[in-house]
Amino acid sequence: MWVLVLFDLPTETKKEKKAYTDFRKKLVNDGFTMFQFSIYLRHCPSRENADVHIKRVKSVLPEAGQIGVLCITDKQFGQMELFQGRKIKTATTGGQQLELF
Repeated sequence: MWVLVLFDLPTETKKEKKAYTDFRKKLVNDGFTMFQFSIYLRHCPSRENADVHIKRVKSVLPEAGQIGVLCITDKQFGQMELFQGRKIKTATTGGQQLELF
């Protein structure tokens, strides 16, 4: 399962820029990788694990802006078509992530 976090945060004032940077750093620290500007994704081995990371995202939401969270299966992610201009680019899946208990 893949968890995608899509966001549009204001960056007009210093305070808003700091909130944007803090939110982005917290996503990266939780294992999210930038897919596109303002779209970060993370692979999770199960729905339960995805729920844990979604709760973490909810706990660090900034005061302003719009944030969306979307979960898709590995199969759906693998069917994504990526384009670079008119050229089709094959989707690359993230490396295998091991979890230690």
